[in-house]
Amino acid sequence: MGLTPTFSEYSLDHFALAFRDRQINLEPGFQRKSVWTWNDRRRLIQSIAAGYPVPSIFLYKRHHGGRLVYDVIDGKQRLETILMFMRIGRFKRDWFDVKLDVGDGLEWYSWKEICRHHADTEAAIRSYKIQTVEVTGDLNQIIDLFVRINSTGKRLTSGEKRHAKFYTSRFLKEAERLVSRFQKYLRQQRILTPAQIDRMKGTELFAELLMSLNHGGPINKKTSLDRAIGNDTVNANTLVRLSREFVQTMRLTRRMFPELYQTRFRNSAEFYSLFLLLWQMNSEKFILRDRKRNKIAFELLKRLSTGVDQLRDQLRKATPGKPSQRLYQEYLLTVQGDTDSSANRDRRAHILRSVLWSLYERKDDKRGFTSEQRRILWNSDDKKLCARCKRPLAWEDLSVDHVLAYAKGGKTALKNAQLMHKRCNSAKGAR
Repeated sequence: MGLTPTFSEYSLDHFALAFRDRQINLEPGFQRKSVWTWNDRRRLIQSIAAGYPVPSIFLYKRHHGGRLVYDVIDGKQRLETILMFMRIGRFKRDWFDVKLDVGDGLEWYSWKEICRHHADTEAAIRSYKIQTVEVTGDLNQIIDLFVRINSTGKRLTSGEKRHAKFYTSRFLKEAERLVSRFQKYLRQQRILTPAQIDRMKGTELFAELLMSLNHGGPINKKTSLDRAIGNDTVNANTLVRLSREFVQTMRLTRRMFPELYQTRFRNSAEFYSLFLLLWQMNSEKFILRDRKRNKIAFELLKRLSTGVDQLRDQLRKATPGKPSQRLYQEYLLTVQGDTDSSANRDRRAHILRSVLWSLYERKDDKRGFTSEQRRILWNSDDKKLCARCKRPLAWEDLSVDHVLAYAKGGKTALKNAQLMHKRCNSAKGAR
């Protein structure tokens, strides 16, 4: 069955009352976040005060718990602006003033000032009517209508469209949760702006990265992401594992390259490639916590970044590249045209690997000491004191610690072993 529309006109007072009565839902699952600027909001109020027509409001009419509820399909920003200006409910603290001519020339007015001193203007704004289209029908059709309507004006980003279509997907919800956790890092490193995060660009990037971890390497963004999210192919246990590996890699990236914003790897497409390389190296037990090596790695990334930038500027001036710039030429080809294709992503990963891979060593394949090593160490120590607190040890409270931490490349060998209390070993960590 198709959508059934009903056309009406409602005053601003009617919308305010319906919102107070919790009949208007401004944030159904498929909606995007607020993207209007304060100038956008002021222009709307100026249009209303001048009696100019504004676009229709589209509402999805449904029943919930025996109550009639209207989900806003289109017009969220307009209704929010009206509620902010009129100081209604939770929007009361977001009030703003507007430059209007109410008979004495253009001046700045708040809603309170209009209500106190300009009754005619107040009445005109309260009674101003907006055409409303109420629709009923299947939710999937409603979501399709939302995407179609919002393909003009402030167009939906690909991330916002994906959110609208798959907002119930646990995969997408996990990506949104991770964005909330790391959005400060994304802003600080200039990987994404606050506006891009609000418009779901961060969710799109993190969803790609999660799916790439599940795939084991780069994916083709256009052909893989929607299919994976829409079919919910990742089960709950796998998603927990992917999220854990994602967080580990983000922490590594932040620790290894605290000033990534100085390079072109702050671009989301190139950050994607660097992130996946670090995830792969961590999965293959590379030692990535060595400060000296990380400092060298950052210098290599800066050199690559600068070389590519210089080559691009050189080509713009019609100066051909030199044989010594071949690596930069190859890299530049991966960030022109379709940067998100699997071919370009694979090639970019190969170049990054050639730059960083040989700089790092792998950890010992053997993580824990054997029972034989434990007995040898115990029987070889006459004093049997804890290496950390220097107090006597008991066999029942014994652990064997790496002198040079395993995470920093320490070998699981007797010459790198020492006796410790279990609690002292836990407190020492990777130090």
